[in-house]
Amino acid sequence: MSAQNNTPTGWVGWAYFASIMMLVMGALQAINGLVGIFKGSYYLVSSTHIVAFDFRTWGWINLILGIVIFMAGLELLRGATWAKVVAVFLAGLSLIANMAFINAYPLWSILMIVIDALIIYALTESYKTPVLIWLYPTSRHFITARLS
Repeated sequence: MSAQNNTPTGWVGWAYFASIMMLVMGALQAINGLVGIFKGSYYLVSSTHIVAFDFRTWGWINLILGIVIFMAGLELLRGATWAKVVAVFLAGLSLIANMAFINAYPLWSILMIVIDALIIYALTESYKTPVLIWLYPTSRHFITARLS
């Protein structure tokens, strides 16, 4: 039986980075949703661009997505293993949603797409090596788990 290695790897920093970025992305997505709900005329789309529905509906979608992403970021920060899979899925969903929104507000959409791509990279690349997982947020007990 071999001894367990509790030495943190370089990917711990990426995991924390992804957690914080999920929190930031969730907050920004929610703000984007609130803008769409309360001031739909803020976004400009010409008649040549296709919009599937009005900006109020798009605002509600972004608000709900932002809240769910923020909550997943909190769980990821706590070290929940399942939150990595959920975070990658939500970042991918956000990436697709922002690609659809790029005609209405290109700068915002590109910023969110870059954040989504960084989160996906940080979480999927860390699956290849052992990652430090914080089991109990109120204590200092750590374990190393292979996430492959």
